[in-house]
Amino acid sequence: MASKFSQSTKFFKAVSDESRIKILYFLRDGEKCVCEIWKKLELPQNLVSHHLKVLKDLGLLDSKKDGLKVYYKINKNNLDKYFNNFNKLINS
Repeated sequence: MASKFSQSTKFFKAVSDESRIKILYFLRDGEKCVCEIWKKLELPQNLVSHHLKVLKDLGLLDSKKDGLKVYYKINKNNLDKYFNNFNKLINS
């Protein structure tokens, strides 16, 4: 059970930042290049890259490199797992 608390805590810490929520919202329609993301958020590229890394390290995003560009998309399976784990935790 401790691991379920830990997973939920990590998830909510990661998505508690407004910029990260905006990134997830922006990616809801599909894959986007980092350059599109930071321009949309109007934040410095290094800060957006930090937020992307946090979300990717948690498994909420997948990425692929194409030449010099990196594209990100939501990993819907992992996102669903976090929601399902939290739902089970509060409903058990």
